[in-house]
Amino acid sequence: MTAPHTHTHTHAGAHTGLEGATPPLGADPRTGAAVGYDPRRTLPLRVELRRQLSRRRTRLVFAFLVVLPLLLVAAFKLGSNSRDGQAPGLVDLATTGAANFTLFTLFVSTGFLLVVVVALFAGDTIASEASWSSLRYLLAMPVPRARLLRQKLLVALGLSLAALVLLPVTSYLAGGVFFGWAAPRLPLGGTLPTGETLLRLGIIVVYLAVTLLFVAALAFLLGVCTDAPLGAVGGAVLLVILSNILDAVTALGSLRHALPTHYSYSWTDALQPAVSWSAMISGALYSLAYSAVLLVAAWIRFQRKDITS
Repeated sequence: MTAPHTHTHTHAGAHTGLEGATPPLGADPRTGAAVGYDPRRTLPLRVELRRQLSRRRTRLVFAFLVVLPLLLVAAFKLGSNSRDGQAPGLVDLATTGAANFTLFTLFVSTGFLLVVVVALFAGDTIASEASWSSLRYLLAMPVPRARLLRQKLLVALGLSLAALVLLPVTSYLAGGVFFGWAAPRLPLGGTLPTGETLLRLGIIVVYLAVTLLFVAALAFLLGVCTDAPLGAVGGAVLLVILSNILDAVTALGSLRHALPTHYSYSWTDALQPAVSWSAMISGALYSLAYSAVLLVAAWIRFQRKDITS
């Protein structure tokens, strides 16, 4: 049975159907809104950020990103890292210093871990409110729908960026403590000075942030379409995995270039003696285009959605 069409998004002073009616006591006579009500002051970013930081899933994610480099250090200490006669890759260079260990950690995290983290922050933020039956109360404060989405999205992106920065920072520190602070060795040969190394790491983090924006937008769209946080997060991750699978099908030829994950690892072009920008620019443009479409779809869907939970 279809749920009755109900809207709980009601602003103070909204149209009541009584033209020229006397505003309620304590309301602005010009607009009918409650005195002092300003939609721009509802749901401040600091309040939403505090709410999200207090959640267990946020703390567990950040704790895991701190522990992961230590787990990788333990794996290298306990295992063997020898590939005689083969050209060195990121895994072979991981124990040569802090920078190479950081690059290896980012390499193994790009395809899945970072995707899950971003999808969790962006896909859970709206869907969890609906699953807790608190979304309608947020809108009844009243918080305009567009503002609610914006504040939720900004905090989700902020947490995602913080996680993306935390991982290489902790990796760099762990790598330095256990493997030393030697200048990084590039897979194609040569080394970089410390200043250039930090600049390259900054380029890589910025590029990852831009490409993962697509994941955030996809998870956010799914989050406004469902009341199940797991469905939003899991759906986004599965679609990214599907894109990766299709990207591996060489029969698709140049069509693979349009897949949103085709350029996920193009940040490795920053590890050449001279940075190659072409693939990273293409990846960034595709990600921004997909993200714009998905976020517009999320806004349209949420504006028309009946909030019953």
